[in-house]
Amino acid sequence: MDTRTLCLLGPTAVGKSALALMLAQRFEAQGGAEIVSIDSAQVYDGMDIGTAKPTALERAQVPHHLIDLISPEASYSAGQFRRDALDVIAKIHTRGRVALLVGGTMLYYRALLEGLDDLPQADAALRTRIDTQAQLAGWPAMHAELARIDPSSAQRLSPQDGQRIQRALEVYYASGRPLSAWQQRAGSPLPFDMTTVALQPTERSALHARIAARFSAMLDRGLVDELRALRTRYKLHADLPSMRAVGYRQAWQFLDQEIDATQLREQAEAATRQLAKRQLTWLRSFSNVHQVHVDLTNTNALPALSAQILNLCAW
Repeated sequence: MDTRTLCLLGPTAVGKSALALMLAQRFEAQGGAEIVSIDSAQVYDGMDIGTAKPTALERAQVPHHLIDLISPEASYSAGQFRRDALDVIAKIHTRGRVALLVGGTMLYYRALLEGLDDLPQADAALRTRIDTQAQLAGWPAMHAELARIDPSSAQRLSPQDGQRIQRALEVYYASGRPLSAWQQRAGSPLPFDMTTVALQPTERSALHARIAARFSAMLDRGLVDELRALRTRYKLHADLPSMRAVGYRQAWQFLDQEIDATQLREQAEAATRQLAKRQLTWLRSFSNVHQVHVDLTNTNALPALSAQILNLCAW
């Protein structure tokens, strides 16, 4: 059975999706490829614009998996991702096609490689308690508390990253065990060899410019209207994992008139830059990953970049 697997990682807005489509076209001569999303926001149905989901045309050209899996009302864990991804990849291999994993949710990638314990379920009362404390003391103070009980998790989180600080504290308070300890459990080895490529922008300023341009395009395409429709269709609230996704969180505040249009844009772009910074930190921590530098100012870089990655595969 063909078990060729390529994983393409990188920060948000670096151009992973366009590169993946070009790679998939190049794999046509080798039996074809199917794309498996490694994106914790694209699993939610209806959240299309703010997650930069592939278009209907792109999905028609290349099969995509692990997209539109659940309602925005629901939760989806890294452990569930691993189970679903392994199942999908096995089916792709039985069809004699290349499994092309693409995304930027680094915890999902780590879960796929190493496995994770099933984390404690979300506890609404506990989250409310943590949120109340954060409103009084501020997230930097909560980050300091996390550093006391779970230094490893605190080290990789920004003091302003309320969503992840909250979850790390919630896991500890619910289980008495730090989140980092839950994440360190080694799982069963992958039943296939995987080549992993990490896209690293040569200039951070160019990535920031791409982030700003992409969010502007999302607003033009109707991100706020998309969220307004989702709030009508589903029973949503601001503390759901789906509504904490970058862009949606700020659009929610805009719809609730907590921020204006200028603040919506500025805060979403700032949050996306912070997300990219965290992703790059994750990428530098991974071993056995090919670090490929990308010049984002070169609009014609994709063909050469795809050829370089194909050479790394050495199939």
